[in-house]
Amino acid sequence: MDLIQVNLGKCVQCGLCVDVCPSGAIGMGSEGPLTLSEKSCIACGHCVAVCPEAALDNVKALLEKQVPAPESPILDADSAALFIRFRRSIRRYRPETVARDKILRLLDIARLAPSGGNSQRVSFLVIDDERTLRAISAATIEWMEELIRQGAPGAAYYAGTVKNHGARGRDEILRNAPCLIVAMAPKALGARGRDNSHFALAYAELYAPSLGLGTCWTGFMESCAISGYEPLLSLLSIPEKMQVTGGLMVGVPAIHYHRLPDRSPLQVTWASEAQITMP
Repeated sequence: MDLIQVNLGKCVQCGLCVDVCPSGAIGMGSEGPLTLSEKSCIACGHCVAVCPEAALDNVKALLEKQVPAPESPILDADSAALFIRFRRSIRRYRPETVARDKILRLLDIARLAPSGGNSQRVSFLVIDDERTLRAISAATIEWMEELIRQGAPGAAYYAGTVKNHGARGRDEILRNAPCLIVAMAPKALGARGRDNSHFALAYAELYAPSLGLGTCWTGFMESCAISGYEPLLSLLSIPEKMQVTGGLMVGVPAIHYHRLPDRSPLQVTWASEAQITMP
């Protein structure tokens, strides 16, 4: 079957589908859009989504699976800014288990994040067993201790974490979160897989508060996994051709914050024509 099918009775030959195609997979013929290179198509679905007459279908991005977009943004600018700013890294959780249907809703949004060349291919491992979570924290601490003993570059950074872990029941790695989401991507994707995963997890952490959930990035666990520390990888049982590319701890926040996060002042440099060296 050809990459695209066009209903010539509906098509007005506006050319929008051709203009938005990022890979030049389609072009405009005498009667309407046509396939130029099926192999070039990255299945982004822009050609189908932009057609005002719903006259075009793409076998890699079916029209029937695309949800109609609203005529205007759902949130105004101020509401959108407030929604984004409301996100805060949560490190204190209630002990209650997170309902799995909420985790699935969270990850169903995460999968919609952008990815390099629409490569996607991020998958998720969800761990909500308390014993396994504690074992993951312990393995990460052991990795830190090993680095400190070896005098590895930068290992001193972990000294405070190792010292405080376990004190008064504190879990410095997963913060006693009842759930851990581990992002994975094929090793063949390299750095792109990690970027794709971080985009997806960013979507998840932004959406989480609307479900009554809080999140925090598991940077220590991720670093340990990336280092190839076998005790941790054995606990995670990552498939051979996959790599750990990120993680989020998830749970119901135990604390309510009364003010929004702030950050360092905005720094912007506008490049003037004089600053740009032309070839």
